[in-house]
Amino acid sequence: MTQQPSGDPAAAPVRGEANDAPSFDVLLSGTVFLDIIFTGLPRPPAPGTEVWAEGLGSCPGGIANLAVALRRLQLGTALAAAFGEDVYGDFCWEVLANQEGVDLSCSRRFYGWHSPVTVSMAVGRERSMVTHGHQPPVAADELLDPPPRTRACFLHLAYGEERWVRTAKRHGALLFADVGWDPTEAWAPSALRRLEGFDVFLPNAVEAMRYTRRDSPEEAAAALADFVPVVAVTRGAAGACAVDAATGELVDVPGLNVAALDSTGAGDVFGAGFVLGTLAAWPLAHRVRFANLCAALSVQHFGGSLSAPGWSEIAAWWRHMSRRDDEGLRGYRFLDAVVPAEARVTVRRASATIGLRGMP
Repeated sequence: MTQQPSGDPAAAPVRGEANDAPSFDVLLSGTVFLDIIFTGLPRPPAPGTEVWAEGLGSCPGGIANLAVALRRLQLGTALAAAFGEDVYGDFCWEVLANQEGVDLSCSRRFYGWHSPVTVSMAVGRERSMVTHGHQPPVAADELLDPPPRTRACFLHLAYGEERWVRTAKRHGALLFADVGWDPTEAWAPSALRRLEGFDVFLPNAVEAMRYTRRDSPEEAAAALADFVPVVAVTRGAAGACAVDAATGELVDVPGLNVAALDSTGAGDVFGAGFVLGTLAAWPLAHRVRFANLCAALSVQHFGGSLSAPGWSEIAAWWRHMSRRDDEGLRGYRFLDAVVPAEARVTVRRASATIGLRGMP
């Protein structure tokens, strides 16, 4: 059973005719990890030593970061993924489907395949990760044969060519892509040819500069505009820059001054905000600022997926900041027209354990 998109009109704009309207706003595929996040570490652990962390959080990770961020912006989101039939898989499925409202009708459980696990260690503004997992038992093309109608797809280029994405494109979906760390560190520019047919590319600054051999995120964004119509390059605490190849528009948005706790998943949260702004046909500058704000709010909490803000947090931030006579905030005035009037739903954060039994 598919989930019909719902929510405030600012978050879920008008769709097509009833007979061929997309079932979802965004369709995703990828790997769901159980993320265990240690925060407040005084230093990275050295060989043969033990370091105590001030904070601990557990939540679904991987592609779940993007799925939760999209749903918290009230975009109808479907995820095709493999889940293990273990306690970790139970936890991730429960959080995504029942707590966050992600549609998992295209996902499947697999006995004998254990859930991938990532341990993230945050030291200051940096983080290190250790991951264990195996290839999923089936590819996304098997789970999405055929894919449901959707307004947009978001693909991680590391997953390679997937037929379902091209099928969705033929049916009118916008294609968004990001890219991860190249374990070979070759950063072959030929990999960028896979962006053909995509509409938006959202790399971080390191990825963009290394693939393009440019010396700055801004130069890299301009070079990437030769491959894809819209490029937004995230720069962490320094904000983001973007290029629209069709109009030649350049946007440079500085970071927001927030107390960062954990940057895990911030790029995915930025991506979710940019998807919403694109589907709502906002100007490029508004899209970058909104995505920048979503990412900034997320780093104030630990845990990739469950750090994502909802409309209530966005509204609270703007109510507070809009009172200030700050020239740097004037570009966010468009929020007056898009933040829902009723945005009282609070969101849940990562907990220190993956399950608490009820009291007897």
